[in-house]
Amino acid sequence: EEGCASLVSALKSNPSHLRELDLSNNDLKDSGVKLLSAGLGNPHCKLETLRLSGCLVTEEGCASLVSALRSNPSHLRELDLSYNHPGDSGVRLLSAGLEDPHCRLEKLNVKHGGENTMKPGLRKYVCDLTLDPNTVNRLLSLSEENRKVTCRREKQPYPDHPERFEDCRQVLCREGLTGRCYWEAEWSGRGVVIGVTHKGINRRGEVKDCCLGYNDKSWSLTCSDNSYRARHNNNYTTIDVLPSSSHRVGVYLDWPAGTLSFYRASSDTLTHLYTFTSTFTEPLYPGIWVDYNSSVSL
Repeated sequence: EEGCASLVSALKSNPSHLRELDLSNNDLKDSGVKLLSAGLGNPHCKLETLRLSGCLVTEEGCASLVSALRSNPSHLRELDLSYNHPGDSGVRLLSAGLEDPHCRLEKLNVKHGGENTMKPGLRKYVCDLTLDPNTVNRLLSLSEENRKVTCRREKQPYPDHPERFEDCRQVLCREGLTGRCYWEAEWSGRGVVIGVTHKGINRRGEVKDCCLGYNDKSWSLTCSDNSYRARHNNNYTTIDVLPSSSHRVGVYLDWPAGTLSFYRASSDTLTHLYTFTSTFTEPLYPGIWVDYNSSVSL
């Protein structure tokens, strides 16, 4: 709220030069939006674009924004409230504001709303994943409704399938991801690799063609007890960490922004490990490589 107060002062200043403001992924909540709206409603405010994506905004925050727009309707052109929880009533309030003849708002984004977005931090973007039996290598077995993968010494009797990994102990998820997505994986054993890939990654052949992180189609994090290794196109960075009892990894994909971030996850804390930056042009499929005597649960 202290930061919002400073922004409000900038919005009210005469003259105000601020034209675009992006506060996405800050847990402002309705109280922060109410403070911000006091600046938006000021006649000196000339803001044209306001992005509040993923800010824990509900109907109450929407009401504050609509009130501000009606007080100072002539400048704001774009309002992004995606990944919030305005509810039907909040959307109706905003839509009614759009119809105000004095309102200049041209672009309103309320996509990806819902109660799930009211979780603080990255967990508001959580997505439900399942492992794809058609891709699983024959040395891996699936369990727990295709949400756990374990490496076996004996080959499993899976039928032939063009999408099955033949030479790499890997499995992909069914879901191809775009947008913002967060998921967690808990591993045990000698070590695992967690990553994402284009669907077109090779299913047979050499490591550089098939395995996560060894080619330009995939990005990965190798996990072991004492270190992590981030890898893309076989270029890697070793991340030394203090030993921990936590073997849970959080993965956050912001597909439009071109970032893929990995975290060491606990019940209430995410510790950043590494972020890849790229330009994503097609859906990305979460994938897992499993060492012997190891397993991973989504």
